Amino acid sequence: MIPKAELHCHIEGAVSPALAREMARRHNADLDSVLDGDRYRRQNFSVFLTSYDIVANLFRERDDFVQLAYDHYCALARDGCLYAEIFASPAHAEAVGLAPQSYLEGLDEGIARARRDCGIEGRIIVTGVRHLGPDAVRKAAEIAIGCGLEAVTGFGMAGNERTGRPRDYATAFDIAREGGLRLTCHAGEWVGPEGIEETMDVLKVERLGHGVRAAESETLTRRIADEGIVLEVCPGSNLSLGVYERFEDHPFRRLMEAGCRVTLNSDDPPHFQTSLADEYRIGRDVFGLSDGDLHRITRTALEAAFVDGDTRAQLLERLDKSA
Repeated sequence: MIPKAELHCHIEGAVSPALAREMARRHNADLDSVLDGDRYRRQNFSVFLTSYDIVANLFRERDDFVQLAYDHYCALARDGCLYAEIFASPAHAEAVGLAPQSYLEGLDEGIARARRDCGIEGRIIVTGVRHLGPDAVRKAAEIAIGCGLEAVTGFGMAGNERTGRPRDYATAFDIAREGGLRLTCHAGEWVGPEGIEETMDVLKVERLGHGVRAAESETLTRRIADEGIVLEVCPGSNLSLGVYERFEDHPFRRLMEAGCRVTLNSDDPPHFQTSLADEYRIGRDVFGLSDGDLHRITRTALEAAFVDGDTRAQLLERLDKSA
């Protein structure tokens, strides 16, 4: 089994259909618009965001998030994952009346339990939701630096990429950076090279969530490669949402061969009927990656992980022992 690592997964987007139905029964909620039998309905991006919120709002207590994180990390460990980061949005907690601190502490506890029981390491990236506006994203950054949790090591921004300009959110990223957090941002999924360039120039991130539309500009592709910006690529998500019609159209291989530092990730796995293991299979079976290529992709993810030096060294040692 190829050892794996993941940098891009939204924790509320990792809720399985079975768990969503369990939570819906608990709260007497209707999920007919979201679920089709034992699968999430395939939808366009705007409708997906609505479905995501419907499911996320079923999780309302600290212990709900302990269990969600624990189940997610243990499932990853069974698939050979050594390390995983999750995106966590305080805005979702506040929407159901849960204090962001309790929300993050619940996720932290779930990760700690999975580390103890399954041997997987994890960290939390607090995210602002772009389409809620600059003030909401700034508030998320303030929550991130004020929570006092060692597992919270990064800050990012998700949501509808067509809302606003990256410069509108610069204050939030400055707050997070000055607070000692590492930075990533969704860019290059729904907007083209111009949005990616502004994200790099203004928000000064070291990773890009998705970033695949950089392939539309040879100049930008070269810049990303030269600056060592890591791309958190999610092929299954891209196909499911219609960013690309076929895997054969996906630029993963071209970006890799151009020298970009690429990783494989699941994004919102059950919503897109995928998993981290499936993404690695896509890499092998569709993109023609060798076991050596996949091993190097895992190394790239660990090298780019938002962890301290000692933890990184331990993870890389585990990776090398598996070779």
